[in-house]
Amino acid sequence: MSQVIGRFAPTPSGRMHLGNALSCLIAWLSARSQGGSVILRVEDLDPERSSWEYMRDIEAELHWLGLDWDAGGVDADDHAWCQSRRSEIYTEYFEQLREMGLVYPCFCSRAQLHAASAPHRSDGRFIYQGTCRNLSAEEIAEKSKTRLPAWRLQVPDREVSFCDLHYGDYTENLSEECGDFIIRRADGVYAYQLAAALDDGLMGVTEVVRGNDLLSSSPRQIWLHELFGFAPPRYGHIPLLTASDGRRLSKRDGDLDIETLSKRYRPEEVVGMLGHIAGLTEEYRTMTAKELIPLFDWKKIPMEDIRLPDGFPERLV
Repeated sequence: MSQVIGRFAPTPSGRMHLGNALSCLIAWLSARSQGGSVILRVEDLDPERSSWEYMRDIEAELHWLGLDWDAGGVDADDHAWCQSRRSEIYTEYFEQLREMGLVYPCFCSRAQLHAASAPHRSDGRFIYQGTCRNLSAEEIAEKSKTRLPAWRLQVPDREVSFCDLHYGDYTENLSEECGDFIIRRADGVYAYQLAAALDDGLMGVTEVVRGNDLLSSSPRQIWLHELFGFAPPRYGHIPLLTASDGRRLSKRDGDLDIETLSKRYRPEEVVGMLGHIAGLTEEYRTMTAKELIPLFDWKKIPMEDIRLPDGFPERLV
């Protein structure tokens, strides 16, 4: 069996909150429990939202939690692990897709895309119906006079299946449940699906662990791996961590970011709490990340979203 290579892939648009920390901890434990390595990639595709200073803060917070990595980081190898520095690579593979005849310009406005008549998935995501797929050269030239296009990848009418490390078998028909999806925005920024899949392939990532809000992204990324000739990684999705009232955590929740918690608690207290609510320990106790490695088991992790206890962060459990 080849060596497991896991990854952290934070977006440096703010400080790391507790939900981000849980995802990183599980990704790290899964890789380390198999004797694998971990890389740190900087997903700073959007220059308006991302900051290398935030990324340096995130790296410091990962170190505080006891989570290390074997390659990557914002300042490593002349920023080679930062997606904002990899546009030429993405363009090379984007052009390959164009040569395959799988990419086309899309001029649809946001209002058109979210029209009430458009089919929607149960999670609220609309299914693109190929409005611009068959535009003639003349129509493209005319529309280009008034609007820059985004670029979509045409998907086949086929099912993509994989076995999630946590949720088991998952299948999605790309045409019926996803539709052609954007791989480059109108402003020239490459989309998450293309960049994440391509970087996982080029960086040799064999295992991707992330929140279950990205579960439906996996079939698209597997499809991209196949198109580029990469072996897809194994995917493992974990339940989301929510506030005690059930709302999703965000980077705007300053009281739940790691910097704030580090002023109140020791790292082994926070890590022990995360290990406990993730089901790795039956009772809460202070633990380091390394001490959790022999206790890691995907079967212990809950299937449903995990709520923080009432009174958090004044008390941990």
